[in-house]
Amino acid sequence: MRLTPNGEPAPLAVPIFDTVHLMDDERQLTYIAVEGPIGVGKTTLAKALGKALDARVILEEAEDNPFLPHFYKNPTRYALHTQLAFLVSRYRQQQEIYQRDLFHKTTVADYLFEKDRIFASVTLNEEELHLYSRIADLLQDATPTPSIVVMLQASAEALMQRIRKRGRGFEAPMELGYLQTVCETYNRHFFDYTDVPLLVVNTDEVNVATDEVELQELIRQMRQPRPGVQYYVPVSRRHNR
Repeated sequence: MRLTPNGEPAPLAVPIFDTVHLMDDERQLTYIAVEGPIGVGKTTLAKALGKALDARVILEEAEDNPFLPHFYKNPTRYALHTQLAFLVSRYRQQQEIYQRDLFHKTTVADYLFEKDRIFASVTLNEEELHLYSRIADLLQDATPTPSIVVMLQASAEALMQRIRKRGRGFEAPMELGYLQTVCETYNRHFFDYTDVPLLVVNTDEVNVATDEVELQELIRQMRQPRPGVQYYVPVSRRHNR
């Protein structure tokens, strides 16, 4: 389901499957970033893409952030510490993408570097955000640009169910209101995204990571990116028209 910047349902986009045809020379994807709010399935899809494309996979080291458990218990006190720790960790990982991999032509990451700014805008106060932005601005230009971003969406309620199911102890204090704010911020940020091609997948409708047919169709569309935002229509829905 496509959402407006306010999180409201928007008219369905024209399915890209009906207008894009296979070409003999499909685009080589050198760097794929998978994005979306907490619990949406970024890591699962990144691993599935890595296997399908024989790609190098770079996974966010969220559980290695020593401030994260404290943040969920006391967000006001630990927000800046948590965000700066993530910023440095993500920057270090992004530098790995620049390093040539002799065994893989494609790299898949389960986050986009600028996601750090999305969460910073949610968790930091004005003074903290100003300090954070000064540091982030210095690092942003030294990070690679993805060939395409795959943006996963889900309702906050569905995300909460998935988070509770995976049972990470440090996420236990997380509240639904926080997830709703994160989802709304993501929707606003990516609503008219133009930095690189963006393919949006509604995971309330389909699990592209575990359905081989859907995964292959997703890859086909990723290899034929178009400027701006496009919306993935599940194979099952197209066949039911």
